[in-house]
Amino acid sequence: MAEPTIQVPARHGKAARVARGQIVKVINTHGQQVVDTWAFNAQDLTEFMSMEHTRVAIGRIIPQIGDALVTNRRRPILTLVEDSSPGIHDTLIAACDRYRYELLGCAEYHDNCTDNLAAGLKALGLTPPETPSPLNLFMNIPVLDGNHLSFDPPVCRPGDHVALRAEMDCIVAFSACPQDIVPINGVACKPTEAHFVISG
Repeated sequence: MAEPTIQVPARHGKAARVARGQIVKVINTHGQQVVDTWAFNAQDLTEFMSMEHTRVAIGRIIPQIGDALVTNRRRPILTLVEDSSPGIHDTLIAACDRYRYELLGCAEYHDNCTDNLAAGLKALGLTPPETPSPLNLFMNIPVLDGNHLSFDPPVCRPGDHVALRAEMDCIVAFSACPQDIVPINGVACKPTEAHFVISG
């Protein structure tokens, strides 16, 4: 029997419990959607996947198949085991928040990944201790001239996916990023839903 496919609605977040050894397949359903991704130790939410520590552990700014993504205590929490996309993801950019959109000129509330993380965990009866910098799956942030960042559209295709293996019991959370001002979700600047499947 196939495992259920779970929707991350456009501009919203979703979280789920994942047991050690299970696989989470994250699907870029329409091909141009950034999916902010977090993982927390299910026994202690103050231990979480850390991009700062992961970059040191893997020696790169973009993880590749076989790389372990580590926590703020430098322990593996997820391992990238499959990637059907061109392999362009981001570990540099913080989750968007109300302040980011205020700086972009929004006078009223704008959906954002920070609030989406909180909402996803709240549905499980949990509260994040902070908003860690996410693994921004499918996000295309080229580093130009070794120093400057560019915010470019994704290069993946509809249906491209990434598979992550849990290395400990954890809570995973996803946000279908609501960014519609800069073209990180495609030149149309129109966020769409994404999906994930937990198996194993």
